[in-house]
Amino acid sequence: MTDLFGIHEQALQIRSQRAKLLATNLANADTPNFKARDIDWRAALKEAAENRHQSPPLHLSRTNPRHIDAQGEPALDDGLVKYRMPTQPALDGNTVETHIEKAQFMENAIQYQTTLEFLNSKIKGIRKALKGE
Repeated sequence: MTDLFGIHEQALQIRSQRAKLLATNLANADTPNFKARDIDWRAALKEAAENRHQSPPLHLSRTNPRHIDAQGEPALDDGLVKYRMPTQPALDGNTVETHIEKAQFMENAIQYQTTLEFLNSKIKGIRKALKGE
C-alpha cells in the first residue's frame, strides 16, 4: 500500500501532529514564558519519504495496570520541532502570536483536508477497478 498511496499517509500523520502542536501553542497564548513551536515541514516530509518503507515500532509501556493501552502514531523526532521566532515578542516572554498561530492552524487544516480528499479519490478509483466499473 505504501507504493499505492505514496507519501500521503505520512503527510497526514505529520499534519495531524502539527495540528496538535499548533493547538498547544494557541492554548498557551497567555502562559508566561511559553515558547511557540512548529514542525519543520520540509524536513519532516523528507524524513518520512526516506523512511516510508520502514514502520518503526511504537514502544509504549503501561506503568500502572489501570492505564489504558495506548495505540497511536509515532512521535516526531525532536529535531523536526522548532521554536517559532516571534515578530513581536511579549513582555512576559511568551512567543505565541495568536493571529499567526490561527492562520497556520487553518492552513494546516486545509492541507490536511486536501490530502484526505486525494486519498479518498484514490480509494474510490481502486474500488471501481475492483468492481470492474
